[in-house]
Amino acid sequence: MITSPAFKGKRYAVLGLARSGAAAAETLLASGAEVIGWDRQPHAREVFEGRCRLIDPLELDLTGFAGVVVSPGVPLNTHPIGPHVWQYGLPVIGDIELFAHARESLPPHKVVGITGTNGKSTTTALVHHILVTAGVPTVMGGNIGDPILGQEPLPEGGVYVLELSSFQIDLTFTLDCDVAALTNITPDHLDRYASFEAYAAAKERLFLMQASGTAIICDEDAPSLAIADRVAAEGKPLVRVKTADLDAAGLAEGRSPSLAGPHNAQNAAVAVAICRKLGLTDAQIAAGLASYRGLPHRMERVCEAKGVVYINDSKATNAASAAPALAAFPPDSAINEGAPRIHWIVGGLPKEDGLGACADHLGNVAAAYTVGEAGPMFADLLEGQVKVERCELISEAVRRAEEAARPGEVVLLSPACASYDQFRDYEKRGHHFRQMVGVITGCDTCDEVSARSLAS
Repeated sequence: MITSPAFKGKRYAVLGLARSGAAAAETLLASGAEVIGWDRQPHAREVFEGRCRLIDPLELDLTGFAGVVVSPGVPLNTHPIGPHVWQYGLPVIGDIELFAHARESLPPHKVVGITGTNGKSTTTALVHHILVTAGVPTVMGGNIGDPILGQEPLPEGGVYVLELSSFQIDLTFTLDCDVAALTNITPDHLDRYASFEAYAAAKERLFLMQASGTAIICDEDAPSLAIADRVAAEGKPLVRVKTADLDAAGLAEGRSPSLAGPHNAQNAAVAVAICRKLGLTDAQIAAGLASYRGLPHRMERVCEAKGVVYINDSKATNAASAAPALAAFPPDSAINEGAPRIHWIVGGLPKEDGLGACADHLGNVAAAYTVGEAGPMFADLLEGQVKVERCELISEAVRRAEEAARPGEVVLLSPACASYDQFRDYEKRGHHFRQMVGVITGCDTCDEVSARSLAS
């Protein structure tokens, strides 16, 4: 794990002892800090019994504390922990802020921070993969993989690649990234922010924390363009990225099938700009682009059965992230006489009304299979534009799609909705889709894909 003398002798409270909170508590304890921890789940507290005091920080006089560490999942706009901590003049921080404090005691290294509404996970994993392929010591963490504090420190010359959600940035104040990147900004998480402008401002703070590093911004949407213009006006180092940069560099053609679609072209273009800034050659970058296997639940190729490809894009929890998946499979004159070829499984817990950007790609859809709480809404919106099958359950949608799809076509789970109406999270939804594909098609590779994603 990462430790630092910066924490020795200081007192911290940690609210939430699962994953990032547990890693933060372990780092602080190992660094000689006094820790008071709390989690409402007894099994999470058990790990720390006898090692630190277990008290809810809402019940504490926080005078003399250095800060209170909370999980990014704690809604600061509604949770009482914020006002309680702020009355003592203390910061509410996350594990990424602790990592920022620990950097001074680590071997010389670089930090890449990647944010955005959509694509930040793929971009983070892709940058990490390219670095690994090129032989650069690297780990990834933040909003992806294992908590960064729980990982072993890198040797000199290593690169820490961090995916950063707006929630994590809200809890971070001194992370000076050598390279900070933004993929895009579209409306999301408006239950946590007073407005879309406030949400975009949370993303922008990643660049405001930079002292001398380079900002890499894909400025193809208006909010991202505005941020890029402000960064440029301040005279900070800035690389503006366009999706078309991938073609201009000659790197588009050889990329992995896991990077199909315009959204992944955007992700790859940002990743290329990051890796170039880190000093990698285009030859090293091309090798990583070609061998990238993709992330579970993000345009994940589950299997091909009877000539039909099954794609798990369960991570597409809003219309803006589902639209690029629909754009990735246009009609092809060589397949079924150029007829629409996507059998789209859509629905869940809606985040928004309407089809959003998905409406622009309905010409690619052969049939829609509506599921979940939003199923009736989507069915009503799509009737008369594409063939609609009202299914309610993903298992029924897979069965009907398997019966209807012809060789060369695609069965695509890209729900454009959250999962919480029927599943704990989008991962559970994606696993269920894989299992149903395996059962209904008899495809042997579905279990292999599931095992690979569980191990990743």
